[in-house]
Amino acid sequence: MIQFEILHQDSGKKLHRYMRQTLPGLPLSGIYKMIRVGRIKVNGKKGKNDTVLMAGDQLAIYIAEQEYSELVRAKPKFQGVQTDIDVVYEDEHILVVNKPVNLLTHPDATEHKDTLINRVLAYLYQKGEINDGRSFLPATVNRLDRNTSGIVLIGKDSETLRKLSEDIREHRIYKRYLAVVWGKLSGEGEIAVPLSRDGGQNKTFAQNHQVTVGKSALTYFRALGSAAGFTLVQINLISGRTHQIRAHMKALGHPLLGDLKYGGKKAFSVEHQLLHAYDIELPDGRSFYAPPSPVFSDVLHSTGLRRYLSQ
Repeated sequence: MIQFEILHQDSGKKLHRYMRQTLPGLPLSGIYKMIRVGRIKVNGKKGKNDTVLMAGDQLAIYIAEQEYSELVRAKPKFQGVQTDIDVVYEDEHILVVNKPVNLLTHPDATEHKDTLINRVLAYLYQKGEINDGRSFLPATVNRLDRNTSGIVLIGKDSETLRKLSEDIREHRIYKRYLAVVWGKLSGEGEIAVPLSRDGGQNKTFAQNHQVTVGKSALTYFRALGSAAGFTLVQINLISGRTHQIRAHMKALGHPLLGDLKYGGKKAFSVEHQLLHAYDIELPDGRSFYAPPSPVFSDVLHSTGLRRYLSQ
């Protein structure tokens, strides 16, 4: 029999999901069978698939030590990953980081190892906050495109992650971006053009208002100032569609500097969208700020737009 105590970061996780992480070498069907036949007990009682674990619960797995060792032998993919992250804020429940340009938030077909979330997991693993499989793995609440820099929020325990994910869905978390766009733009307003997605092209298209297809999307913008043929814009993202800001600013006639996919031209040697998630505000009133990337800052200096940054 193997016994251990449920940690705080795993509070709120259902038993079958927790066991899937605990015994990565056992298929889910095997997990279900162990629970069904009573080989997993919580606080001395037979567990059920949907038993919700709480911090301090005592878990007992009726399994031989050798078999247990073989089933947990699989090592997390984040071991050996670099821990180079820019921490904006951290406590026992959340981690706020400033993602650099040219780093994926999550693995995809082009990169499986060096991603922001894997760096975060490696960082927390090195600190001893997560272990080699018998623990909830922190996850991002929001995500940014590879070449969009700025704030990414991570929930460090299942309860916090669940609550923050709900807050995002219900628009209780406010996200503000900075963008440098082509042309002179003034004033403020909203863009409520529906968006449709072409996964094959990895591109989002703004639809005509009379078109019923596509998902609703809402973006607020405020021009902070113009110089050298560009405008620094503050953007409040209400809905969170893929490439929403990029597609909406193109629809407005002011594509992002460097955003070749959405009508923006290369300038100052920048060949990616100049977009930065600089501020995020949580429902409890806490707000976190991340300074623009070096590339973004260089363009602000070169154009003279920096003087509008504090507005």
